[in-house]
Amino acid sequence: MRLLIYLSFFLTLFLSTNLPAQTNWPEFRGADGNGTDLTANVPTDLSDKKNIAWKVNPPGKGWSSPVIWGDQLWITTATVDGKKQYALCYDRNTGEKLHDILVFENPEPDFCHETNSYASCTPSIEEGRIYVHYGKYGTACLDTKTGEKLWERRDFPCNHFRGPASSPVIDDKNLYVAFDGFDFQYVVALDKKTGKTVWKQDRNIDYGTTNGDRKKGYGTGLLITHEGRRQLIYPSAVETQAYDPDTGKVLWKVRHGGMNAAVRPIYRHGLVYIFAGDGQDKVVVVDPSGNGDVTLTNIVWHSGKGVPLRPGPVMVGDWIFMLEDKGVVSCRDAKTGDTIWVERIGGNYRSSLVCAGDNIYAFTDDGHATVFKAADEYQEVSQADFPSGFQASAAVVGDSLYLRSVKGLYCFRKP
Repeated sequence: MRLLIYLSFFLTLFLSTNLPAQTNWPEFRGADGNGTDLTANVPTDLSDKKNIAWKVNPPGKGWSSPVIWGDQLWITTATVDGKKQYALCYDRNTGEKLHDILVFENPEPDFCHETNSYASCTPSIEEGRIYVHYGKYGTACLDTKTGEKLWERRDFPCNHFRGPASSPVIDDKNLYVAFDGFDFQYVVALDKKTGKTVWKQDRNIDYGTTNGDRKKGYGTGLLITHEGRRQLIYPSAVETQAYDPDTGKVLWKVRHGGMNAAVRPIYRHGLVYIFAGDGQDKVVVVDPSGNGDVTLTNIVWHSGKGVPLRPGPVMVGDWIFMLEDKGVVSCRDAKTGDTIWVERIGGNYRSSLVCAGDNIYAFTDDGHATVFKAADEYQEVSQADFPSGFQASAAVVGDSLYLRSVKGLYCFRKP
């Protein structure tokens, strides 16, 4: 069995190294939501200053993760009080600031918990355009060359209660984003060119409570094509729903309990890996070929132990690596859920794992980094410490690893 696992892993690496290097990181945790670039060749010693290509200190407070297209790296930020929200663009090679755009002003922002920010939603980017989102405060499309605002929408009500965090995703036509608040819960599709509403679908979930706090979610969607059928997978409190991206029709749903779902789903091996927040089954793996309520028919495996609430996992070949919020990392068979190994590395985590080449990077909320091998036994590679902690998740492009800490933005690259 171990030999088969090794062969599967090395076949994955062989195939990946014969693919062209990844040049863009267009959404939260990359285009497919898995937070991996197996073609990457980036430094593993983050304590060596020679490996820091550049570092800047973005103004304001924002937890959004970097997105990259070509030579541009974008993040969002806001004033601590939320009255001003910005989009910042840097040259990803040098760290030079290219754009500093005031996108929205808010005279009386709602309450935001100190562990969140008014700029926690990661943008989506494509050639010539970036789509920035700040929850109820607004969504806008910016020209990446000039910084001009091409359209905006500020008419979607939502009481985020402790601040917004869901990130938008895009396809060739539309932008999709969820508003899972204390008061309203729905998903919208906007025309990318104009910002006009294509469809709006209320969640219509039986939450089993009138307490709006138990209805909240912070999930980011995932677009997949399974057996020829396009699907938009969107976690929420209590259940996850799959929509027809063109019409908003619910294709299937699975109930898993919980609230505050924040981890982006992953699609691998013909299965959808759903992370359900604080539900009893924190990970539910679903065959997405069904219709209607598939809770009793299409769950392949599930688990409530050692599963993260916030830090997203990575999948390499047949292995899924998960980092529980309080510092327990594990490797499981992605197809069966069987545990291969478990290791306590310590710390508290909100930032998602990222895999570059055959190394996995983990970052704590107080600034400690651990690098370990994507292997069938725990092998630590290095450790490092930063002046401030991590809420955002890393981005990887080719030979560069991009990290956003609470106070800094770094590019690591071999000299």
